[in-house]
This record gives sequence, structure tokens and C-alpha cells, in this order.
Amino acid sequence: MTRFATVWERPARKILPRSLLGRSLLIILVPLLVVQAVALLIFYGSHLDLISRRLSGAVAGEIAQTTSLLHSTNDPTDRAWILNMGFRDFELRMQIRPGAHLMPRSRVNILGPMDDDLAIAMRQRVGLPFAMDWTHDPTSVLIDVQLPDGVLHVEAPRKRLYTSMIYVYVLWLGGSSILLFTIAALFMRNQVRAIRRLAEAAEKFGLGRDTGAIRPEGAIEVRKAATAFNRMQERIRRFLTQRTEMLAGVSHDLRTPLTRLRLALAMFPAEGPLAADAADMTADVEEMERMISAYLAFARGEQAEQAQTVDMSVVLQDVAAGARRAGAVVEVDAQEPLPVYLRQDAMRRALTNLVDNARRHAGRIALSALAVGRSVLVMVDDDGPGIPGDRRESVFRPFESGATGGTGLGLTIARDIVRAHGGDITLEDSPMGGLRARVRLPV
Repeated sequence: MTRFATVWERPARKILPRSLLGRSLLIILVPLLVVQAVALLIFYGSHLDLISRRLSGAVAGEIAQTTSLLHSTNDPTDRAWILNMGFRDFELRMQIRPGAHLMPRSRVNILGPMDDDLAIAMRQRVGLPFAMDWTHDPTSVLIDVQLPDGVLHVEAPRKRLYTSMIYVYVLWLGGSSILLFTIAALFMRNQVRAIRRLAEAAEKFGLGRDTGAIRPEGAIEVRKAATAFNRMQERIRRFLTQRTEMLAGVSHDLRTPLTRLRLALAMFPAEGPLAADAADMTADVEEMERMISAYLAFARGEQAEQAQTVDMSVVLQDVAAGARRAGAVVEVDAQEPLPVYLRQDAMRRALTNLVDNARRHAGRIALSALAVGRSVLVMVDDDGPGIPGDRRESVFRPFESGATGGTGLGLTIARDIVRAHGGDITLEDSPMGGLRARVRLPV
């Protein structure tokens, strides 16, 4: 049973709509069509069939009565009177073609049971060879009956053989279905529009784009979801702001003791047994000042900068130019243009941190970017020693040992910035022999 369901499920997925609006309309349309089909089948199969049999039986009985009267006399005057009576009482135009014989003709089947019912009634009630033509005259049905001395030609009005109510019924059925489906589609579109706006707002917020609170609309459940999303968005934004401000304040306060340490270390003699230790301590203090400055710059950018559409190739050229001024050998290979919606200064800071990490451990650096589907991939390659696979995730932790024992916040800040844009950073082996940092950003 499971295998059978799987075989039919795969092609069904390609046919069925994937959007919420399409599936909702399909849920409305399928029962509506089933109900209409059942109603039409009942009307067409029972009521219309019954009326058709009765109308065909009446016409065939009138023709049978006329043929019986014609058999009872050979007087031309009496026969003419019988034919005129048939036209006056039955609305059947009839004439006798003496000496004629039925010509064999192919029967054309028309839509509906009328021709079959008339043929059955003629065989049962008339009992003589006959032929019917439903296509030659649009207003009448031509019937030829073989008599012993000729052919009786009958023109029966079509209105006597079927009712036009079938067309009225079909038009009413189809028109009401279209009207009801249109009204349901309008209501469903309004409901789905509120859900679509909520989904778009959630996606933009996940990409780090400040769209503000969304207006609750639609059904009660959708309004509750929108209100809950606004509250969640405000709580997350408030938490991030408080965290950034707190860490920025801590980093700023650390500058005072670090300054005192630098002054104290500057008082040490340039030569002597403590000179080497003083130099190491000075290097550590400078490293701490660089980390604090980097985080303060990151915090200021997070608070003030707004996202906009920028060309990623231009950002890479700026990062490469800054690295070359610091003495690095950097190559850039990027498609042009690569528009991405992001905070330019923050992304430049993240890529600069990746390039600085590579510059400390490698001699050559290569920057590249390309568009893949709905994402832009940025690769930072180097020819350094690289990082073992089991330690690549740990280097993103704050103050974790880097590739060659260094500590800092550079990679942590870089990943934080990229993830705030809805992307991610992964580390892997580089074709240059060192480390590759792969940055994926949604377009």
C-alpha cells in the first residue's frame, strides 16, 4: 500500500499547486466540481432521459397511428385528409412518395439520448423500416418510413423531441459555480495575503532587515500570529541592543586599565632581565586593545547602519585594497555586478576580519565571488597551514585559539555579521593548499 501511494504521490506533487492560495482554491474547487458533476449526472441520467423517452414515444405513436390509417385506405383523397390531420393535430409535416424506397444512409449519432430513444420507440411502435436524419435540418428531424407502396416522409419539430431546459440548467450550473468560486477566491486571497505578509516579514527579520512591526489583519488566528511575531521581534531587537550596548560599555571601560598598563610597561627599563617579559606583556596589551577597538567598531556599526543594495564585487575590491596597504598579496576574482542587500560597512568589516586572519598565517590570499541560484558565494583562500577539520568550528568561539595559537574576536564577529544577514560561514580546504572561508549570502 505504501509503495502504491508513493508511485502516485510523486507525479501528483508536480501537478498540484505548492502555494497556500493555490491549495486552498483547489480544496474549494474539487468538492464544487464533484457536486456539480453529480447534480448534472442525476439530472441528465434520470430526468432528461425520462422526458426524452416520453417525447420520443409520443412522436413514434403519432407516426404509428398515421401509418395505420394509411394502411386502411388507398383513396388519394382520404390519404391526403389523413396527412393534413396529422399536421393539424400532431404538428407533423407528412407526405407520401409513391414507389420510392429507403436509401441506405449512415447514421450520425448526436449528443444526448434523443436519437437513440426515438429509434427504439420507432421500432417498438411503428414496426416498419425507417431512417432518421438529425443533421440536415436545424429545426426538424427528418424521418422516412417504408410503406408497401412508397415512403412516408415526416418532418418532426425538434422541440417535440427534447427540452431546452438542459441548456438552461447547464448555464445556471456553470454560472453559479463560477460566481461562487470567484467569491471564494477573493476571500481566500485576502486571508492568504495576511499569511504571506507575515512570512515575508519573518524572512526579512531573519535576514537582519528592520521592517518594523507588521499590521495584524485577516482571521483571528492570523492576527494572533502577527501580534506574537511583533512581540517576539521587539524582544529580540531589545535583547540584541542591550547585549551590544553592555559589551560595548565593558569594552570601553577596559581601555582605562589597559592604558594604565601601557604606561606602567613604558616605565620599564629598555634593557635588563625584565625587558623580554615587558615586551611580551606590551604585545598582549596591544592585542587586547585591537580586539576592543574591533568590537567597539562592530557595536557602533550594528547600532547605526541601515541595509541597502550594494555590489559585492566593489566591497571585495575595497577589502583587497585595505589588505594590500597592510602588506598582503591579494588577488580578486569576482563577477560584475553582484547586487546584494546588506549593511555595507558591517559586511566589509566581516570580510576584513577573514582577510586579516588569513594575512597573519599565509603569504598569498585570493578573494572570489559568484552568484549561485538565489545566493552569492564569497571565498577567501590562502596558502597558509590551514586548520584541522576537528578544530574549524571551535575557532569561531570568542577568544578561542586560532590556527596558530592566536586569540581574538575577529572570526566570531565575522560569523555574527554574516548570520545577521541570513547567511553563514564555513571553513574548508583551499585549492591553494591552505584554508578556505566560504561565505554564503542570500540575494
